[in-house]
Amino acid sequence: MARQKGIIKLKGTIGDITFYKTQDGHLAREKGGIDASRIKNDPAFQRTRENGSEFGRAGKAGKILRTSLRALLINTADGRMVSRLTQKMVEVIQADVTSVRGLRNVIDGEAELLSGFEFNIRGKLGTSLFAPFVGAIDRATGEITVDLAEFIPANMIAAPSGSTHYKIISAGAEIDFEAETFIESHSETAILPWDNIPTVAISHTNMVTPASVKPLFLALGLEFYQEVNGQMYALKNGAYNPLALVQVSGL
Repeated sequence: MARQKGIIKLKGTIGDITFYKTQDGHLAREKGGIDASRIKNDPAFQRTRENGSEFGRAGKAGKILRTSLRALLINTADGRMVSRLTQKMVEVIQADVTSVRGLRNVIDGEAELLSGFEFNIRGKLGTSLFAPFVGAIDRATGEITVDLAEFIPANMIAAPSGSTHYKIISAGAEIDFEAETFIESHSETAILPWDNIPTVAISHTNMVTPASVKPLFLALGLEFYQEVNGQMYALKNGAYNPLALVQVSGL
């Protein structure tokens, strides 16, 4: 891989060189690689096929998790969130000590490794919300909750420049990674002023199936707004809205 320089940036293929644009700029690479049929059939590439199978499984698992939280992710997430989440899902799958290599999966892995995952690297929950909160997953009742005692917003929320208001959001998700289905519910506060007046206690309850045997997730985040002439506008199109998985319960 090489970086393109000069005034004119190319896209497409010339001979064996492919020119393309990424978030890192305009790049170029030489065509090459091993024939696909050889990778598919040659015993020498058994490890490659196993790795590819598990990577594909990680990609599908990441997609269903993202889809389940889409209502919250619409207003957040960075451009590389998908690849970061897939990479984390690979770690979850590799923690499966039951299945043989190539067949390892999320269900038999360690879904709890996803706890703390930040969906927006530009605005992390861990560096935005300093108010203490208690998250809980009650598998028996299906209640996925988060509670915050009263706090002073200006002291306990690090808001981006230009913010005048904020909203606290949360979601509970129950995911069947094998069937690629999910159940999700979410909650949000009203749009609240980012000031020095203490809030009331905040409590969210997001319901999923009682006594579920599927992995359960609790996501918590913030959305920032700017008030202009009495109207609320999402601050910088949500570029700095944080969202993170704060509780995970796998089986």
